Amino acid sequence: MPTVHDWINSPLGIVDGLFAQSISCPDWEKKVVEYFKEKLKLNDTHSWVPSLNDVPLHYLKPNSLVKFRCMVQDMFDPEFFMGVYEMNDPTSNSKQVKCGKYKDITEGGQVDFNSRNTVTSERQTFYCVPIPGESQWLSLTAQNSFAGTSQARVVPSTSYVPNRHKRSYEEDDEMDTQLQFHSAESHGNIEPKRQETEAPSHDSSPSHCTSSLDLNFPLPGEKGPACLVKVYEDWDSFKLNDMLEVFGILSVDPALSVIADEREASSLLDPTEGMETVEEQKVHSPPASLVPRLHMLYAQPLVHNNPLLPSSATFKIFICLFFYSFFFHLAELLTYLTHVLLGDSLAAEYLILHLISNVYSRQDVLPLGKFTLNLSGCPHSSPFTEHLYKVIQQLVPSSYRLCMSLHNMNNQRMVPRKDYTANRLLSGTLQLANNTSLFLDETQLEQGQLDATGVRNITALGNLISWQKVDYDFNYHQMEFSCNINVLITSEGRSLLPSDCQVHLRPTLNPPNLEEYLSAVQVAQVPSQLNKYRIYLSVARAVNYTISDEITKAVEEDFVEMRKDDPQSMSAEDLHRLLDVARLLSLSHGQNTLSRDGWMKAKQLEALRISRTPQQKCVNGNEP
Repeated sequence: MPTVHDWINSPLGIVDGLFAQSISCPDWEKKVVEYFKEKLKLNDTHSWVPSLNDVPLHYLKPNSLVKFRCMVQDMFDPEFFMGVYEMNDPTSNSKQVKCGKYKDITEGGQVDFNSRNTVTSERQTFYCVPIPGESQWLSLTAQNSFAGTSQARVVPSTSYVPNRHKRSYEEDDEMDTQLQFHSAESHGNIEPKRQETEAPSHDSSPSHCTSSLDLNFPLPGEKGPACLVKVYEDWDSFKLNDMLEVFGILSVDPALSVIADEREASSLLDPTEGMETVEEQKVHSPPASLVPRLHMLYAQPLVHNNPLLPSSATFKIFICLFFYSFFFHLAELLTYLTHVLLGDSLAAEYLILHLISNVYSRQDVLPLGKFTLNLSGCPHSSPFTEHLYKVIQQLVPSSYRLCMSLHNMNNQRMVPRKDYTANRLLSGTLQLANNTSLFLDETQLEQGQLDATGVRNITALGNLISWQKVDYDFNYHQMEFSCNINVLITSEGRSLLPSDCQVHLRPTLNPPNLEEYLSAVQVAQVPSQLNKYRIYLSVARAVNYTISDEITKAVEEDFVEMRKDDPQSMSAEDLHRLLDVARLLSLSHGQNTLSRDGWMKAKQLEALRISRTPQQKCVNGNEP
């Protein structure tokens, strides 16, 4: 009976064992997947599997089972490989049929390419990156969980010593990244221990492959391992930008890079490798020490990436059982955000509504549930917006702050673009996973002229806010990709971008040193309390919501009554926003249906908000 060490440390032994039974068991490939799925379902066995997100690559045993929490950044063309091949053993003058699935490199002896036993199969390759903008607390939480379960199983590999017959730039990079990791560790750096180089800033100029490897992360400054994930079945069920937790067999053999350099394609299991151009090969066959290969056994789509909550498979059951127990933290969270927003409790309440908003459905092209908030009245020359973002970063799993300076607007590549020379999708700032919080800091926008790139970027941001979609640039045409991004805009006056709701900040506190005050408020929150807020926000986003026929009729009657004296006082757009506020307000209080009291409370909130909003002429489609 295979032990844990067998199926985690030597999964290919399990695969080869089931392949050996292929004559008597034709569906052995299905049994391989079922075997690992069943193993991962038992108790907390999935937590025993080392994670590429949290453990440096050089600490992981090659050909072992690992997991990777990631986003699908690009999908390459399908590739052929030798699923079954025959080896000639010159020492014994014998032949042996071997399994080529879940492998990149042949092993044993000389491949007999003319053998009748050779079976050519097809697989898909996904280029996967860590989920963009993941907060530091998420990695630290995952590392602490991992340390208590499987840390003892992860040690620097001594059984694997590659043949260093030449010094390649791959090996230099590997040594550099390892030194960086150890240096950061010795200086007490608590940032997530990811061994890869930082992502360069996106600019709008054409960029082809250069001598330095671009890991193509969507966000500038990102760190983490990129990975080529080999998919063997049901690859049509995955989509670009999907969040996944992939369980697969790690392949980091230096021969992958050596063979690519020397064009010795005969040693690879992919016979079409040599057909790629030089530019494509640099992208599709990068050094394995920087971009490891992961042969997928099982992938779990993620509806969230909050490590404090159960996985996707049991998340809905968890919500049903413990729905009401998390909403007692609303008052504490409201108090915390009120202090952050300088005593403005109304703005704090609307910020909570924004943080739990979620596109729950689409009606034709209209995304239902989005709630883009414009927090106006933010000071320009102060650290307020920077500290507000740090607070949000503490609360949500993934976020990104985009400073809308004139330089960023005119130079940053926000929309992903297809590079046909290298046959890859060049990432952009707006290639984000669902449920990411996008913080647009408009207080950084100075006077000046937007060029063509700046206009395109502003248009892309407007489409994202209004329609929750990004039109990717494929040179000769655009392709629409739907998304589910929470957008918060901070500005001095009304934002130049559209929004669903504008709240004008009205501080009641005026601390003598704003930066010290905001830092103290943030530091005062202990990790256990922050974890309660993080669970609360994630659960509130996922709860299903309904409106009874009785309440629907009451709302319709109320709408007619409000328009009786002044038809201009309540438009259909106003009603739509009011219903959104009522929905989010109910969910924030742990109610999955609208009540009469909830409707009245929403009306009172909206009346307060509108009363303080500066009356300006609407010129950009903003709601009042």
